[in-house]
Amino acid sequence: MNVLVVDDEPLARERMLALLAEIDGVKVVGEAGNGREALEMAARLRPDLVLLDIRMPVMDGLETARHLGALETPPAVIFCTALEDHALAAFEANAVDYLVKPVRGERLRAALAKARRWSGDETRHIEQAAAPGRKRSHLCARVRGNLVLVPIADIDYLLAEDKYVVVHHAKGEVLIEEPLKSLEDEFEGRFVRIHRNCLVALAKLSGLTRAPDGRLLANINGVTDTLEVSRRNLPALRKLVRTL
Repeated sequence: MNVLVVDDEPLARERMLALLAEIDGVKVVGEAGNGREALEMAARLRPDLVLLDIRMPVMDGLETARHLGALETPPAVIFCTALEDHALAAFEANAVDYLVKPVRGERLRAALAKARRWSGDETRHIEQAAAPGRKRSHLCARVRGNLVLVPIADIDYLLAEDKYVVVHHAKGEVLIEEPLKSLEDEFEGRFVRIHRNCLVALAKLSGLTRAPDGRLLANINGVTDTLEVSRRNLPALRKLVRTL
């Protein structure tokens, strides 16, 4: 079993590596200090199992588990954390097990046995589950087989096209397969709808402009694209712009 160990504390990683070294059939293929590093390594190394801390910088373990579920070959996830009150959220994120630090050797062995059964179950179903009320800090896309993480703070606007949503951000654009409505609900207060197919980052909305043909366009800081405001969304948007 190939294992990726993820913890922002080097001493915690060292202790976990020592425990794993005593278990036959386990190979540690990498270590990561935060969720973003973990996702990049998991996409490249394709581990069978990720041992994942919850409270970490950049991206926490619960969000990381959600993105891991979107990989082409999702690994099993076991949370290893000092936080005893996140067990429900962990299992909602499809974790195989939940270990509280300090992790005991026999408890780790039992969790790994569960992970082996999970990995061998071809009927398992992976969902990108999220704990109620939790908002992601990144959106995840696959570009030419590689995993691309886009910070929510870097997104200018989201545009629905057929079954995809085009994420326009500071460094370009990527496609994701998520309904625009679910993104609107998850990030309520961060994005505003200007059209049935478009959400704009509220922090980057700078005003409205009337085009020569009479259409109203949303002005987005740093963006030259023409984003039309629909009649249906105009009244609420006008009220919002007055508060900027």
